[in-house]
Amino acid sequence: MKEMGQNIEIIDFHCDALYKLWKSGGQLSYGRSEELATNKARLQQGGVKVQCFAVFVPPQLKAEQKFQAALDQIHYFYDEVLGKHPEMKQIRSWTDFDTLEPGQIGAMLTLEGVDPIGNDLRQLHILYQLGVRAVGLTWNYANLAADGVLEPRGAGLTTFGRDIVRFNNEHRLLTDVAHLCERAFWDVVELAEYPMASHANARAVCDHPRNLTDEQAKALFAKGGTVHVIYCPAFVKRERHVTIADLLKHIDHLCALGGVRHIGLGSDFDGISEFVAGLEHAGKSQNLINELLKYYKEYEVRGFAAGNFLRNRPK
Repeated sequence: MKEMGQNIEIIDFHCDALYKLWKSGGQLSYGRSEELATNKARLQQGGVKVQCFAVFVPPQLKAEQKFQAALDQIHYFYDEVLGKHPEMKQIRSWTDFDTLEPGQIGAMLTLEGVDPIGNDLRQLHILYQLGVRAVGLTWNYANLAADGVLEPRGAGLTTFGRDIVRFNNEHRLLTDVAHLCERAFWDVVELAEYPMASHANARAVCDHPRNLTDEQAKALFAKGGTVHVIYCPAFVKRERHVTIADLLKHIDHLCALGGVRHIGLGSDFDGISEFVAGLEHAGKSQNLINELLKYYKEYEVRGFAAGNFLRNRPK
């Protein structure tokens, strides 16, 4: 068992802190602002060794404003998150996870929907050069790459969407299937060399369109992908009061599908306004770890926390 007072280090694959920093116009301090569930102090408190920072541009923005909004969020990543906190170290290569020193926290950029790049793959290349290492094709609706889970049409990848996946393959980027409609999901799984789900649960446990069916989860596992469970209560169960035990039901189910070596964590902190009891911010992350340790072997829990992704990451 885990020694008392010993944290098991976590890789959290999804948060929306950059969106909050951008919305505030830079008025929030990344170090300790209470408005940020994933501020530096809370990551330290919760034993989060690597935090992935999503770039999310809201759909209501005019098309010509979206790329600038993405660049503005990346500015806050460099200026506020990295620039003012030397303990935060950017993850730019897949080996950077292995070189973090004690006391350092890795920080990796991800893209939640390719809306900001319009129809221009060169703009994705710019985001790649700035450090984006995982690319989600859509948010909930349609764009020029694919349809999201709430788009009634439910279409698959467009020609442009396929070009994006090929770009990801060529540059060893993760292709994130979170938010994709089912047809687009299957197109990605067929084409992507590095598919994964940054924040999603099991639809068999909670019937929400953002969750994965058993067939989807098994397909990701078969391709070496990881499914990072999300702490959003609406994706955990239908009832209002949601506990860590409810979240564990999703992990149990994914394990039963053969995913014990393919499960990770993707909190969606700073993108959610309701919380699993005991998981209200990143500082409480070890509450989940301690609950997992009651039912799983320590090496399995270490896998869920970080090891599974590290084993399956692009080589």
